[in-house]
Amino acid sequence: MNPAGTGETHEVGRLADRIAEAVAGCPDVAALAGGPVATYLAGRSVAGVAVREKEVEVALVARYGRPLGEIAADVRTAVEALAPGLTVNIRVEDITLPDPGTGPSKPEPGTGPSKKDITRPASGEVSPERSGDAPVSP
Repeated sequence: MNPAGTGETHEVGRLADRIAEAVAGCPDVAALAGGPVATYLAGRSVAGVAVREKEVEVALVARYGRPLGEIAADVRTAVEALAPGLTVNIRVEDITLPDPGTGPSKPEPGTGPSKKDITRPASGEVSPERSGDAPVSP
């Protein structure tokens, strides 16, 4: 496929549209990212999807929660089904945070770290978890 080619621009545009739709349908994708990653066509562009001769590049905004590698793998699988034989590169440009009303709830009282968890050992030595800290005198 040659996006700048003579007779394949329409085909590239349809492929870019189908890829954009498939990526937007992935549950952990909030949106396709705007910016330099795009397929430029006569009179329009498909933001977040660049269809090139040997590769497809997708730039997206992920939803907060799952590991980004897992989200990228899901997107790659969806794109590879539409563009077999092309290398698929995924760029996570941003991450959206959940709305404050729908985000994780506050911990129940008594379930957070205990005083023992956040204080120094009685000997005054630096704990292994906080090796960069200096001893503090009482």
